Amino acid sequence: MSFFSYSTNSAVEKLSCVPLSAARPFPDYSPKNPSIRDSELVQHVSTSIKQRYSEHIRHVLKPFESKIRPDHIIWVLMTVKNDYKLVLDFFDWWCQRRGPSIEVRCILVHISAAQKDARTAHRLIHDFWARPDVTFSFSQFLEKLIYTYKDWGSNPFVFDIFFQVLVELGSLDYGRKLFDKMLHYGLVLSVCSCNLFLSRLSHEIEGHKVMLKAFNEFSEVGVCWDNESHNIMIHSLCRVGKVKEAHNLLLQMELRGCMPDVVSYSTVINGYCATRQLGPVLKIIKEMQVKGLKPNAFTFNSIILLLSKTGKVLDAKKILTEMTSQGIAPDNVVYTTLIDGFCKTGNISAAYRLFNKMQCFNITPDLITYTALISGVCQTGNIAEADKLLNDMLGRGLEPDEFIYTALIDGYCKAGEIRAAFALHNKMVQMQLVPNIVTYTTLVDGLCKQGELDTANELLHEMCGKGLELNIYTYNSLVNGLCKAGDVKQAVQLMEDMEAAGIHPDAFTYTTLMDAYCKFGEMSKAHGLLHQMLLRGLQPTIVTFNVLMNGFCMSGMLEEGDKLLKWMLEKGIIPNATTYNSLMKQYSMRNDMRMTSEIYKGMLGQGVVLNANTFNILIRGHCKARNMKEAWFLHKEMVKKGFTPTLDTYHALIKGFLKRKNYSEAKEMFEETRRDGLLADKELYSIFADMNYDQGNFDLALELCDEAVEKCVAVKTDNRNA
Repeated sequence: MSFFSYSTNSAVEKLSCVPLSAARPFPDYSPKNPSIRDSELVQHVSTSIKQRYSEHIRHVLKPFESKIRPDHIIWVLMTVKNDYKLVLDFFDWWCQRRGPSIEVRCILVHISAAQKDARTAHRLIHDFWARPDVTFSFSQFLEKLIYTYKDWGSNPFVFDIFFQVLVELGSLDYGRKLFDKMLHYGLVLSVCSCNLFLSRLSHEIEGHKVMLKAFNEFSEVGVCWDNESHNIMIHSLCRVGKVKEAHNLLLQMELRGCMPDVVSYSTVINGYCATRQLGPVLKIIKEMQVKGLKPNAFTFNSIILLLSKTGKVLDAKKILTEMTSQGIAPDNVVYTTLIDGFCKTGNISAAYRLFNKMQCFNITPDLITYTALISGVCQTGNIAEADKLLNDMLGRGLEPDEFIYTALIDGYCKAGEIRAAFALHNKMVQMQLVPNIVTYTTLVDGLCKQGELDTANELLHEMCGKGLELNIYTYNSLVNGLCKAGDVKQAVQLMEDMEAAGIHPDAFTYTTLMDAYCKFGEMSKAHGLLHQMLLRGLQPTIVTFNVLMNGFCMSGMLEEGDKLLKWMLEKGIIPNATTYNSLMKQYSMRNDMRMTSEIYKGMLGQGVVLNANTFNILIRGHCKARNMKEAWFLHKEMVKKGFTPTLDTYHALIKGFLKRKNYSEAKEMFEETRRDGLLADKELYSIFADMNYDQGNFDLALELCDEAVEKCVAVKTDNRNA
């Protein structure tokens, strides 16, 4: 539960077991006294910020920046603490210059709590403790928080907030120390905070043991546990299998002054259901009925799942009827559980009735629902009905998985239709789902990608030895692996072996080989494979053409690349952005922006959708050619289409504008890189830091220097005094 919902009034409970005389008083606050000169400065500062009207506090305090020391901050806060907004503004101003001391931060926490601004108090503590570079100890922070308590707010909710932050950040040991420390001052943290502590403990390893200890110890010193507290404990006990202990705690709730609710009972019921104990479940349901509590959807779901798993499907169906009669709508999980239960008992007609009923209530069957029903139908040998279900599933846009295919293959085998089973097996292989051959194919592919080609070949022979039909995917994996290993000659031989085995290479096979030839610069062989594909009636994919185009461009054969693009257009093959980008990049690198622009116009004329790489190539090219107007226009278009320029593109734009002395555009680009979270280089940080310094923007100049340091950028600054 969020701490923002906690009531300040409930944050403190006086200890009934600790006499007030035994409670330690909070210390009186006694800061260092200011000198006469310090007092005068504090008065000037306080008066100035109180009378600032609409002027920004930064401007008001500018004359005092070099004079204000950490001690002055506390003295100023003393004079303005009744003006909460002014306190926050003054604190933020100081934080922008240097990190506040623990004492100042604690003072702000107290003031925020006194103003009932829990969010700010929480943020002030959280921001400090979440920092990875915190060097102060827990004891130091708590000491200052206690020391400043009495004169800066005296709101005990402060310690609740500190406790919550520690718990949220996982510092549970410190949280427990804070709880114990507060007892010495006669304070007991709120039950809401303690619930947060219990909840976080429940996620720790062996956390339930620590939870039980804390649950008992906290109640002994005055924490009045509520329903949520007990429900957290019950859930944790059930999760670790201690259902009886959870049930006992449920029974003790009334004795502790808490009335168990539906969540309490449902959690214990689910615990018993998970351990398949039906007797206690029925007993608890009767207890709920006596108390006038109605089971919720979670309760019904748990019981239906238990009954279905234990073979009591008819009883589960009765529970479903009772569930709907109470106006509780079952979900997909409930129906699927019952359908699976009826199928496993051979009652397919009952499963079908539920299958049709769930659709009448607009509950869509999912892959698991179809798996249960297809498995059940196949067990009866009704393969035609199973095929019908498969087609129905496909019509809903659901892709069959290995479980469904396995069920269908099993059904065909049981019906004696072995050929049909193998045909389905081969179809399954094509979709990479078969438990046998697809597993092998996946292993072969993985071995090839790792360069373990000898092992992959051994696995291939093992597959053949088991009588499994090798498919195109298995061979393609091997071809791809050989190409990546640089053994193109062996890859070509394997392709010939494929054909000898009656498996013809496809577009992927040829494209893989073409890519290998292109990377070795053997463009004539790569081009020859394209002709071979066309002669065989294989339609090259756009990936095939892009591989060839990239090969021509990387080999410096731009004329051949132009011819390929022209040929594609003549044949009605529409290139994509990658095709055009390869050409544009090479022409741009040659500083031929005229041809680059011509290709770009052709790209637009074909209606090709531009991608981010298209813009990056064009912008960098125009910047290099000092066509900054064109580069600026393309940048605007790029951002408009939702693309983010790369860091190199930003640098090209910024440096291009600087060379043209277009400082406003350069500055805009620099600020955009900062907004996008991209790092600028040290040269740019230096340029813009100096530029802002020369323009009198000292704060921004310092900010850029600090940012550069934070981002590990070594900025060279002039030896000038700011």
